[in-house]
Amino acid sequence: MDVFPITALGHAGDGVADTPDGPLFVPFTVPGDRVRLAKAGPDRARLVELVEASPQRAVPPCAHFANCGGCALQHIGPALYAGWKRDQVVTALRQRGFDNPPVAPAILIPPATRRRARFAWTRVRGAVLLGFQRRGSHELIDLSQCLVLTPALWALIEPLRAFLAQDGKRWPKGDVEAVVTETGIDLLFIATLAPDRDLRVTLPAFAAEHGVARVSWMPRDGASPELLAQIRAPQLSFGGIGVTPPAGAFLQPSREGETVLLSLVRDALGDAKRVADLYCGLGTFTLPLARGRRMRAADGDAAAVAALQAASRSAGLQIATEMRDLQRRPYMADDLKALDAVIFDPPRAGAPVQAQHLATSKVGRVIAVSCNPATFARDARTLVDGGYRLVNVTPVDQFTWSAHVELVALFTR
Repeated sequence: MDVFPITALGHAGDGVADTPDGPLFVPFTVPGDRVRLAKAGPDRARLVELVEASPQRAVPPCAHFANCGGCALQHIGPALYAGWKRDQVVTALRQRGFDNPPVAPAILIPPATRRRARFAWTRVRGAVLLGFQRRGSHELIDLSQCLVLTPALWALIEPLRAFLAQDGKRWPKGDVEAVVTETGIDLLFIATLAPDRDLRVTLPAFAAEHGVARVSWMPRDGASPELLAQIRAPQLSFGGIGVTPPAGAFLQPSREGETVLLSLVRDALGDAKRVADLYCGLGTFTLPLARGRRMRAADGDAAAVAALQAASRSAGLQIATEMRDLQRRPYMADDLKALDAVIFDPPRAGAPVQAQHLATSKVGRVIAVSCNPATFARDARTLVDGGYRLVNVTPVDQFTWSAHVELVALFTR
């Protein structure tokens, strides 16, 4: 069997083998490795033997690595890892015609900071497996450790597994979203079957014993969550202002990453006084930036906007909030003409329609926050073609050891 060199890392973090059949993507390899492999698809292969290890390799710290689908990059050394995260942003921009994009080094968020996660559970021969899906499979990895979660979130895993085994027998399988808030963990169970009477009785005791502030349930068809137990209202804090989030609301995955993103956005705003925060969610940026500014905030999630509105009123802030689907009803140039700056933080699909209207506006500063370099680069191209200049981009690695990277970018007229 021939030996092939690994020459690069692909966009998903897989090594690229240089073969006579063309490049093949090989998971868990790094540039400098020499490997034997077996072809596993038109452009993919599996590692058969690591003949010679690259000096850029690292020892994966988690026992589940290479089986669990949660982490893909624990085998990559720190210098290569940080450079690859930045390169994802550079490559996406170059593919959209930015020859020398102004991309700063990536800011790395450390492990053990993930405050929200979604786990799956299932029953196998009477036991409950609780964890993440196996790589490339629907089979579950029953977690015995997880190095990305906060200690508070990890401490709940074993009690939750035991509870599902003993009291949650009516739920053969499902998902559970867990979020660490300042008043306790917020749990949202997602399962096809509704909780029975016994489960409704035992859940409050479980919550009280294990530091859970609130427990909700949502059917898999996406209907509105139902409150099952609340020991205390879950509370988040943005700029010192408390917000009670609706169950299942979007939240930055780590407090540390959120702090970095906010700092970058604040610096990019400069002295702008009239600001719109589009795709505002719960007010991650709106609330900390509102003092001394006239803020407008819009999002398509009605429950999140209502939570932001309630928080701003309690804090005595004058924030104009609006529930608005910005894909169908974007802010037009006339809506934006009185503004000094716009922040937009869309989901992974980006904001192609809103970017088109921003490109025709006279807003002096546009700050983009993105979790997808490819859709960000597309929207950046729209803004620059409309007369904006891309001033700087800073990657932020919130999803440690994954192929994902977030960023903050400043555009000026």
